[in-house]
Amino acid sequence: MSTSELAWFKSSYSGGGGDNCIEVALRPGVVLVRDSKDTGRQSLAVSRDAWSAFTTLAADSRV
Repeated sequence: MSTSELAWFKSSYSGGGGDNCIEVALRPGVVLVRDSKDTGRQSLAVSRDAWSAFTTLAADSRV
């Protein structure tokens, strides 16, 4: 499956200005992350456990 066939989405916290946004796509066992402004570049693949830990830490640091 190519990255163009994946369902990419942005966080609801992303601003409408289009700057500093990432998109993620879910695959079995992995989360793909890419720059929303340059979707032609290779995506970063991280385990679902690593992504979960990252998002938990990011959410905790916003408070």
